[in-house]
Amino acid sequence: MNRVQKDRFLKFLRISNEVGKRAVELGNHPFGAVLVAPDNETILLTQCNIDTVNHAESTLARIAASNFTSEFLWNCTLYTAIEPCCMCAGTIYWANIGNVVYGVSEKKLLECTGSHHENPTMSVPACYIFEHGQKSIKLYGPFNEIEDEVINLQNYFWKNRS
Repeated sequence: MNRVQKDRFLKFLRISNEVGKRAVELGNHPFGAVLVAPDNETILLTQCNIDTVNHAESTLARIAASNFTSEFLWNCTLYTAIEPCCMCAGTIYWANIGNVVYGVSEKKLLECTGSHHENPTMSVPACYIFEHGQKSIKLYGPFNEIEDEVINLQNYFWKNRS
Protein backbone atom coordinates (compact mmCIF):
# COMPACT_ATOMS: atom_id res chain seq x y z
CA MET A 1 0.00 0.00 0.00
CA ASN A 2 1.42 3.34 -0.98
CA ARG A 3 1.40 6.55 1.10
CA VAL A 4 -1.38 8.20 -0.95
CA GLN A 5 -3.67 5.20 -0.51
CA LYS A 6 -2.92 4.99 3.21
CA ASP A 7 -3.59 8.73 3.68
CA ARG A 8 -6.91 8.33 1.85
CA PHE A 9 -7.85 5.35 4.01
CA LEU A 10 -7.08 7.29 7.19
CA LYS A 11 -9.04 10.33 5.98
CA PHE A 12 -12.23 8.31 5.44
CA LEU A 13 -11.72 6.23 8.59
CA ARG A 14 -11.63 9.49 10.56
CA ILE A 15 -14.85 10.56 8.85
CA SER A 16 -16.47 7.24 9.82
CA ASN A 17 -15.42 7.86 13.43
CA GLU A 18 -17.02 11.32 13.22
CA VAL A 19 -20.20 9.67 11.98
CA GLY A 20 -19.95 7.43 15.06
CA LYS A 21 -19.84 10.57 17.22
CA ARG A 22 -22.97 11.77 15.44
CA ALA A 23 -24.62 8.45 16.30
CA VAL A 24 -23.90 9.09 19.99
CA GLU A 25 -25.42 12.58 19.71
CA LEU A 26 -28.56 10.91 18.35
CA GLY A 27 -28.65 8.53 21.32
CA ASN A 28 -27.21 5.50 19.52
CA HIS A 29 -24.09 3.36 19.83
CA PRO A 30 -20.82 4.96 18.57
CA PHE A 31 -20.52 3.40 15.15
CA GLY A 32 -20.54 4.99 11.70
CA ALA A 33 -19.94 3.95 8.12
CA VAL A 34 -19.01 5.83 4.95
CA LEU A 35 -19.44 4.67 1.35
CA VAL A 36 -17.00 6.18 -1.15
CA ALA A 37 -17.45 6.06 -4.92
CA PRO A 38 -15.01 4.38 -7.33
CA ASP A 39 -13.24 7.72 -7.81
CA ASN A 40 -11.96 7.26 -4.21
CA GLU A 41 -13.03 10.80 -3.32
CA THR A 42 -16.81 11.19 -3.53
CA ILE A 43 -18.77 10.28 -0.42
CA LEU A 44 -21.98 8.61 -1.57
CA LEU A 45 -23.51 7.80 1.82
CA THR A 46 -22.83 8.04 5.53
CA GLN A 47 -24.74 6.08 8.12
CA CYS A 48 -24.93 6.13 11.91
CA ASN A 49 -25.64 3.08 14.00
CA ILE A 50 -29.38 2.79 14.62
CA ASP A 51 -29.77 -0.10 17.06
CA THR A 52 -28.50 -3.59 17.80
CA VAL A 53 -29.81 -5.08 14.54
CA ASN A 54 -29.47 -2.03 12.32
CA HIS A 55 -25.75 -1.44 12.50
CA ALA A 56 -24.23 1.42 10.53
CA GLU A 57 -22.47 -0.86 8.05
CA SER A 58 -25.40 -3.20 7.34
CA THR A 59 -27.88 -0.32 7.05
CA LEU A 60 -25.55 1.55 4.70
CA ALA A 61 -25.05 -1.60 2.60
CA ARG A 62 -28.80 -2.15 2.29
CA ILE A 63 -29.42 1.48 1.30
CA ALA A 64 -26.56 1.34 -1.20
CA ALA A 65 -27.91 -1.88 -2.75
CA SER A 66 -31.27 -0.16 -3.18
CA ASN A 67 -29.76 2.88 -4.90
CA PHE A 68 -26.82 1.66 -6.98
CA THR A 69 -26.16 -1.29 -9.27
CA SER A 70 -24.14 -4.21 -7.96
CA GLU A 71 -21.56 -3.55 -10.69
CA PHE A 72 -21.08 0.02 -9.45
CA LEU A 73 -20.90 -1.04 -5.79
CA TRP A 74 -18.21 -3.61 -6.57
CA ASN A 75 -15.84 -0.68 -7.21
CA CYS A 76 -16.91 1.33 -4.14
CA THR A 77 -15.30 1.27 -0.71
CA LEU A 78 -17.04 1.06 2.66
CA TYR A 79 -15.09 2.66 5.51
CA THR A 80 -15.80 1.94 9.15
CA ALA A 81 -13.82 2.76 12.26
CA ILE A 82 -14.53 -0.67 13.76
CA GLU A 83 -14.20 -3.96 11.89
CA PRO A 84 -17.59 -5.08 10.57
CA CYS A 85 -19.27 -7.76 12.67
CA CYS A 86 -20.30 -11.01 11.01
CA MET A 87 -23.83 -9.67 10.31
CA CYS A 88 -22.46 -6.53 8.66
CA ALA A 89 -19.80 -8.43 6.73
CA GLY A 90 -22.51 -10.71 5.35
CA THR A 91 -24.68 -7.76 4.35
CA ILE A 92 -21.70 -6.03 2.69
CA TYR A 93 -21.01 -9.26 0.82
CA TRP A 94 -24.59 -9.55 -0.45
CA ALA A 95 -24.71 -5.86 -1.36
CA ASN A 96 -21.64 -6.48 -3.55
CA ILE A 97 -19.47 -3.76 -2.06
CA GLY A 98 -16.02 -4.80 -3.25
CA ASN A 99 -13.74 -2.97 -0.81
CA VAL A 100 -13.87 -2.58 2.96
CA VAL A 101 -11.49 -0.55 5.12
CA TYR A 102 -11.65 -0.64 8.92
CA GLY A 103 -9.63 1.07 11.60
CA VAL A 104 -9.79 -1.15 14.69
CA SER A 105 -10.47 -4.87 15.06
CA GLU A 106 -13.61 -6.26 16.64
CA LYS A 107 -11.30 -7.89 19.19
CA LYS A 108 -10.17 -4.40 20.32
CA LEU A 109 -13.82 -3.34 20.49
CA LEU A 110 -14.47 -6.19 22.92
CA GLU A 111 -11.80 -4.72 25.20
CA CYS A 112 -13.90 -1.51 25.32
CA THR A 113 -17.33 -3.08 25.68
CA GLY A 114 -16.48 -6.04 27.89
CA SER A 115 -19.59 -8.14 28.40
CA HIS A 116 -21.96 -5.19 27.99
CA HIS A 117 -25.46 -6.52 27.28
CA GLU A 118 -26.02 -3.90 24.55
CA ASN A 119 -23.06 -5.09 22.48
CA PRO A 120 -22.47 -8.84 22.81
CA THR A 121 -19.49 -8.90 20.47
CA MET A 122 -18.93 -12.10 18.50
CA SER A 123 -15.42 -13.38 17.84
CA VAL A 124 -15.91 -13.82 14.10
CA PRO A 125 -13.57 -11.59 12.10
CA ALA A 126 -14.80 -10.06 8.84
CA CYS A 127 -12.02 -11.81 6.93
CA TYR A 128 -13.53 -15.17 7.96
CA ILE A 129 -16.89 -14.20 6.43
CA PHE A 130 -15.32 -12.86 3.24
CA GLU A 131 -12.97 -15.85 2.85
CA HIS A 132 -15.97 -18.18 2.87
CA GLY A 133 -17.77 -16.43 0.03
CA GLN A 134 -17.39 -16.74 -3.71
CA LYS A 135 -16.39 -13.09 -4.20
CA SER A 136 -12.95 -11.64 -3.53
CA ILE A 137 -13.86 -8.65 -1.37
CA LYS A 138 -10.75 -6.66 -0.51
CA LEU A 139 -10.42 -6.03 3.23
CA TYR A 140 -7.91 -3.54 4.66
CA GLY A 141 -7.24 -3.01 8.34
CA PRO A 142 -6.56 -2.50 11.13
CA PHE A 143 -4.65 0.80 11.11
CA ASN A 144 -2.63 1.66 14.20
CA GLU A 145 -2.54 5.32 13.17
CA ILE A 146 -6.23 5.75 14.01
CA GLU A 147 -6.55 3.33 16.94
CA ASP A 148 -6.32 5.94 19.71
CA GLU A 149 -9.03 8.14 18.16
CA VAL A 150 -11.40 5.24 17.68
CA ILE A 151 -10.73 3.64 21.07
CA ASN A 152 -11.19 7.00 22.83
CA LEU A 153 -14.74 7.31 21.43
CA GLN A 154 -15.56 3.70 22.26
CA ASN A 155 -14.17 3.94 25.80
CA TYR A 156 -15.98 7.22 26.41
CA PHE A 157 -19.28 5.71 25.33
CA TRP A 158 -19.08 2.25 26.92
CA LYS A 159 -17.51 3.39 30.21
CA ASN A 160 -20.38 5.86 30.70
CA ARG A 161 -23.10 3.35 29.79
CA SER A 162 -25.06 1.79 32.63
